[in-house]
Amino acid sequence: MDTAHVKYMGQLRTEAVHVRSGEKIITDAPLDNHGKGEAFSPTDLLSTSLACCMMTLMGIAADARQISLNGLQARVVKHMASAPRRVERIEVHISLNGTRLNEEQRRILEHAARTCPVAQSLREDLVKEMSFTYA
Repeated sequence: MDTAHVKYMGQLRTEAVHVRSGEKIITDAPLDNHGKGEAFSPTDLLSTSLACCMMTLMGIAADARQISLNGLQARVVKHMASAPRRVERIEVHISLNGTRLNEEQRRILEHAARTCPVAQSLREDLVKEMSFTYA
């Protein structure tokens, strides 16, 4: 089964439709690459998908062990390089209320995040800086 259908809308914009759910994502080229910057760029989605995947795997690990993920959120910072233009480094800063989490639970969650499928699929020379804060 197809995963998505993507249509070029003109003016450096695309529309991707998730086949199973019908959900849509619009992308736009960033301001620094001839675009309007009015939506996620493809490289924004790449960087953001790392955080989404990390949090999803944390959720799977937490559900299996009844670990609370209260307040789980992430901040993503994308760093571009040129020659060739590419994502050079992605920072993912994850935070959650971890006052009731012990060291073993934190280790389990962090391992799940660091070994998510997106992280495993990205080029090895793409720097992935991952931090975890338990407020």
